[in-house]
Amino acid sequence: MRRTLLPGLLLVVAVFLTVLLGAWLDLDLDSTALLGFGAGAVVALVPHATVVRRLGGFTLGVVLALVGYLVRAALLPDTASGRAAFAAIVVALCVIATAASVERLALWSTLLGAATFAGAFEAIYTLAPPRVLENSIDSLTALALCVAVGFCAAVVGAPLSERARTTTTDTTATKTPAHSSNNEVLEGSK
Repeated sequence: MRRTLLPGLLLVVAVFLTVLLGAWLDLDLDSTALLGFGAGAVVALVPHATVVRRLGGFTLGVVLALVGYLVRAALLPDTASGRAAFAAIVVALCVIATAASVERLALWSTLLGAATFAGAFEAIYTLAPPRVLENSIDSLTALALCVAVGFCAAVVGAPLSERARTTTTDTTATKTPAHSSNNEVLEGSK
């Protein structure tokens, strides 16, 4: 339980302060705070590959989603089929990029990056498709800040989780022999 509560409390405080300071500094983080913060924390907490490879895949996914939005604004109609083609193009780019990296980058991290950017940018894009480049820079900046704070808070919280796990393991290890001898006594009495 402590493995979740200690890092979780740190994440709660960090996201609260991020949104509050963003409002005070007029950074317009409200629409991307939770999405970016959560994605950054996931990239930090998933125990797959190295941190650099996880961040690299996430960043590549964000870039590929941006490319998808540029293609969508330039070539695709603003219809259901255009949106479906956009989504298929972005996922295909993520799959191709992961395969081209000889799976050094994980597919989940590229997809998470693409989905995070799409979640943060879709509403803004829909309001002004011709201003995709200008608006995407604003969204990228806000999203990058929130992802970075979420990532750093999770990285700082992870050692707290490891200490709690070590303490729990040590406590369990000291109890195990007693349980083993009780089991042997029960086995011997049969």
